[in-house]
Amino acid sequence: MVQLTVGSHRDDATSDVVLSAHKFNRHTFWCGQSGSGKTYALGVVLEQLLLNTRLPLLILDPNADFTRLPETRDTTDAELAAAIAASDIQVLHSTRRDLPQLRARFTDLPLTAKAAVLQLDPIADADEYNVLLHADATLSGGAGDTPDQSTYISALRASDDPGHQRLAKRIENLQVLDWDLWARGEVAATDIIDERPQATVLDLGGFAHPAEPKVAALSALEHLWARREERRPVLIVIDEAHNICPPVATSAVEQALIDRVVQIAAEGRKFGLWLLLSTQRPTKIHPNVLSQCDNLCLMRMNAPRDLAELADTFGFVGEHMLAESPEFRQGEALFAGGFITTPTFTRMGGRITEEGGADVVVPLLA
Repeated sequence: MVQLTVGSHRDDATSDVVLSAHKFNRHTFWCGQSGSGKTYALGVVLEQLLLNTRLPLLILDPNADFTRLPETRDTTDAELAAAIAASDIQVLHSTRRDLPQLRARFTDLPLTAKAAVLQLDPIADADEYNVLLHADATLSGGAGDTPDQSTYISALRASDDPGHQRLAKRIENLQVLDWDLWARGEVAATDIIDERPQATVLDLGGFAHPAEPKVAALSALEHLWARREERRPVLIVIDEAHNICPPVATSAVEQALIDRVVQIAAEGRKFGLWLLLSTQRPTKIHPNVLSQCDNLCLMRMNAPRDLAELADTFGFVGEHMLAESPEFRQGEALFAGGFITTPTFTRMGGRITEEGGADVVVPLLA
């Protein structure tokens, strides 16, 4: 049984805290308020998974916190640094233009996702939705590949059907196919994910249109779900998960994301699709996702409402232990659930790799 050393007991620095690697085949909830050290601590666990397992990681990274995962710190042991250097870690960027880019294919999205991107309702926009429903067959003429992002509009315009013209006009008005996200013949993130590197980091934070990061995430999750019967395990790490599966959607794309994450939470485990959701507060996550989590990492949290929500959801943790959370110092955590033998107060260990983001310091007088 592979054990992941993630730190030491809070009250005994000589005693290691270990997590059971094989229990990451259950969904995990990771939470702590801003300044608790949540992202740094999550990096400690992801490094241990990289070094000690063959479990592929897909990291949805809205703040570019994990884009430097292939880079080790100067203080890192040489053997560990060599192991990280030998790891297959693919980082797809949106915040830097000089490195491999995060791309998706509009034409590869399932119908419901395309409709969400185009803000199409199957009833209110019945004609255009119907055109979209049959577009793959009609635009290819039944004899070849459908157009890609660069030729989709021209293929619609080439048709004499008024429905095709209306759909083309909608796409042009929304300027959806102008987004930087689309592959336009380049490698898409789903191509990389299919190769199952040890880690694939999707840097979601640098897109101009607010819907692009959500569509990038939706593209990856829809692809994994469509191929779930292959049963190829992957740990889906969603940092700042309230951006992906909030309790209430504010757009059609967000609703599509919520629906897919809820389904993965409910049914994905048997297909090897396992979630690790990190956020500041449990009330910021859709309850049907939170309720499916069997592992908990809790860092500092002050709000009584949030602690009550955790007590209700994670009944295997005593309320007296949860109640200590407001007193945690930065980097201290409570681990509980299937991946640890007993609920344990922990002081997290040091990072091996560089953290992409860090707090901005207060300017001081010289």
